[in-house]
Amino acid sequence: MDFTSPSRSGRGAGDDRRPGPLDRYAAERATGALRGPAGCVYLHRGAVYCVECPTAPGVGARLATAGRLPPECWRHAESAAGAHHRGGQFLLQQGWLTRGELEVCQLSALLDAACFVLAQEAGATSFVRGDAHWLGVIRPVDAAALLAAVARRQAQLDRLEAWAAADGAPVVPIPPEHPGHPNRPPLTGRQRWLLAHADGERTPGELAHALGHSAFLTLLEVRRLAAAGRVRLPPPAALPRRRPGAVPHQRRARDTAADAPVWHLPDPGALETTDPDVALLVRLRTALEENL
Repeated sequence: MDFTSPSRSGRGAGDDRRPGPLDRYAAERATGALRGPAGCVYLHRGAVYCVECPTAPGVGARLATAGRLPPECWRHAESAAGAHHRGGQFLLQQGWLTRGELEVCQLSALLDAACFVLAQEAGATSFVRGDAHWLGVIRPVDAAALLAAVARRQAQLDRLEAWAAADGAPVVPIPPEHPGHPNRPPLTGRQRWLLAHADGERTPGELAHALGHSAFLTLLEVRRLAAAGRVRLPPPAALPRRRPGAVPHQRRARDTAADAPVWHLPDPGALETTDPDVALLVRLRTALEENL
């Protein structure tokens, strides 16, 4: 396991994978921050509880674009987190979010960011023991289960590798009456939503950030739209691939997070839905309610 883009893994969910840094620190039940070129993975006693990556919208951005939590409240929680990293608890104590809302949003953002941070190719990594995220431990995820979920998503993207040119290019819809594609498959609701917001200038990643939507699923749907002749592919000379920016520096402090049960991610394909995010979140919500 190392850090690269999900489109570069070249491996399917069932392929053998060499153990990497995350496997090592998970086996050691380590607590700290594992940083690499694409982002940062935070562990508590070997379980992953936060993944940060500039490519994917974080929890605060998702809550803000959904109109659920103003950005100033999110910033206030960060400043109030303190040395014990209790930003999440502060949000709950203020009544700004319910625990279920925070857990579901945090897990969704974690999985999305992991798709860009966790991959198979080599890359330099560093681990800082005791380093923690200000939000705190909300709902840790088993590292092996997270890697398996990322591999399944990578396999989906790899099947559309022929349309990877759309990844870093502006999303330009092709009019429905375009004569070159008379028998195109019907659009899904997610695809209609993306095309409605595509202005011909923003890339899939920029659309994901503007809409507070999953960066991975936006990338996947744009490739599907390109394969169906619904969006234009750029000429080969116009394929700049945008590198994610630097991850914001996190304060170092000793790990004082409260104990929390480790969540084992369910298989998104187990539900009768083609939307892996919906399947995952419904399963999470159901399990949460059963454990109340």
